[in-house]
Amino acid sequence: MLKMKIFIQSLKMKRQKTHPVRYHGFDMWLRSRHGEKVQKIPLDAGSSCPNRDGTIGRGGCTFCNAIGSGSGVKGTIAEQWTYWRQNFSKSDRLKHTRLFLGYLQAFTNTYGPPARLASLLDALEGLPGLAGVCVGTRPDCIDREKLELLAARNWPELWLELGVQSCHDATLSRIHRGHDAKASEQAILLAAEYGIKVCAHLMAGLPGEKGGDFLESVRWLAGLPVAGVKLHGLYICRNTALESEWRQGLYLPLEQEEYALLTARALTLIPSTVVIHRLTGDPSPGELVAPEWALQKGQTVRTIDAIMEMNDWWQGKYADCPDANPWAELSAPR
Repeated sequence: MLKMKIFIQSLKMKRQKTHPVRYHGFDMWLRSRHGEKVQKIPLDAGSSCPNRDGTIGRGGCTFCNAIGSGSGVKGTIAEQWTYWRQNFSKSDRLKHTRLFLGYLQAFTNTYGPPARLASLLDALEGLPGLAGVCVGTRPDCIDREKLELLAARNWPELWLELGVQSCHDATLSRIHRGHDAKASEQAILLAAEYGIKVCAHLMAGLPGEKGGDFLESVRWLAGLPVAGVKLHGLYICRNTALESEWRQGLYLPLEQEEYALLTARALTLIPSTVVIHRLTGDPSPGELVAPEWALQKGQTVRTIDAIMEMNDWWQGKYADCPDANPWAELSAPR
């Protein structure tokens, strides 16, 4: 019944050209700060991970693919930057984009000695159109010396993208994460001391978790000084431990409507000041095993929008702004 209601609402919304904004999206936030579109460029810095090289574990998290969530594009930082800018120039939507965020995405980019991190940051300096940097890492690879290196950079934008995934230690152990929830909390608090914005990543549909467990993680994260959040449903990549679990019938991914409903509910619990960087995952070409809907990014977002409109929900409704949608006067394209 719910699936049919969502489908009907999605069709109604699709016929409209615009819809009211109901969450504090990253693109909107960047436009408000820079006055124009700012596009992320994924970068692979050849980083490793302590959960892969034997320092704390081997093979990584059960869901982690062979390229550590990277794009697969290789070369120096400058060469990758040129590749993506040329690629974007061929897109009707992005061909006039002038500003970019360098996203050190693959694996754990603060892992190793501070000198390595300093060298990576130096490689980003002076890239044409650079508006800022996002550094992807793990909470157990953050310390004061590395945060000092990050804080010293004079970029308009600086984000620490932190893989948190869950507040439940039993879940973190089951997915072989290699750290506990306390490590995430300590890293977030420490980054706040240095004035560095943290974008925390949370997953819905982790093995052994129910919807209430995910929402408990959302509430926990909402009580910490995070500036941004990325949400996505767990999908199964080829040649991972999670794929083996799935093929043995030991893991079942969420349905699209289940994920959309959980995400919509999560948004109501997140304070309106927090920037929502992402609402769904984005598998790289050829890596996805299941579920198929993980490739339907646009449809998933429209389903989330439909659920929020159907229930008159908005980000922060059950957090810091219960009385009215703070973005009601704004509209976004369908």
